Amino acid sequence: MRNRVLGVLLLAISVFSAAEAKVYKVSEVPMVHLQDRTRYVSNPDGILSGQAVAVIDSMLFALEEQTGIQVLVAVLTGIEGGDCFDFAHRLGHENGVGQKGRDNGLVVLLSTEERCVQFATGYGLEGVLPDAMCKRIQQRYMVEHFADDDWNTGMVEGMRAVCGVLDGSMENPAEDDEGDMIALAIFAVFVFCGIGLIAFAVWYGNRCPQCGKHDIARVDSRVVERHGSMYVRETTYKCNKCGHVLVRKDSIGNSGGHGSRGGMIIGGGGFSRGGGFGGGNFGGGSFGGGGAGSRF
Repeated sequence: MRNRVLGVLLLAISVFSAAEAKVYKVSEVPMVHLQDRTRYVSNPDGILSGQAVAVIDSMLFALEEQTGIQVLVAVLTGIEGGDCFDFAHRLGHENGVGQKGRDNGLVVLLSTEERCVQFATGYGLEGVLPDAMCKRIQQRYMVEHFADDDWNTGMVEGMRAVCGVLDGSMENPAEDDEGDMIALAIFAVFVFCGIGLIAFAVWYGNRCPQCGKHDIARVDSRVVERHGSMYVRETTYKCNKCGHVLVRKDSIGNSGGHGSRGGMIIGGGGFSRGGGFGGGNFGGGSFGGGGAGSRF
């Protein structure tokens, strides 16, 4: 009898431990936005408090109403494969986060087991929320709190900064000290000195080798090779004048810098599995390897 009771207790403990350390596949992350269009935070393990979730949902709802930008926040204990870069981009791609054509989606992933936070941006956000800005927001507002397991403060403050950048109310949230301003000024000098060369490179790169016209457009892009934290990206262009198709390759690096894999993911289709009353949907945005990640 005692052995049976002990066995039941051990089983209960093992089940509880497994639940505590749940590892999610991309397809298993609950899409709360599809059931309620005012919700954006997927928090299946209750890592964030209800109050923190409500605050973030409120900010992201206001952001989408004002700008059309769609954000998916996923706060999970663990992720399949342990690769935050790859997981965040697949999460955005497979759920079509962002509006089709505008590609204005953002995925913010926090994994407590992997001790990482990752931003993944659609093409349409890479100008207003570049990789460097993503990294600065993480370093300035999030990772210090996450290192102390203060998930609520780190996520709320980080998302407040993100919304401030995206709605234009806080253009440079991470550039508010003198050291950063000096560094920015030095960088601007170098950019100014090299602007002629850069302009020429862009002009020449937009030239069709077939007809000589400067009117080629990108039609597809994908990662074809991986070497550590570096990726080889193959991009296909088409000339709008003569229809000539050309393919170019270039190397890119993961901003997170922690052995991430994956890279360019193109053409996420719209995703709209059944939602309840007041359910929303994602519009089919594409993700292109933009964003940044940080460990803590």
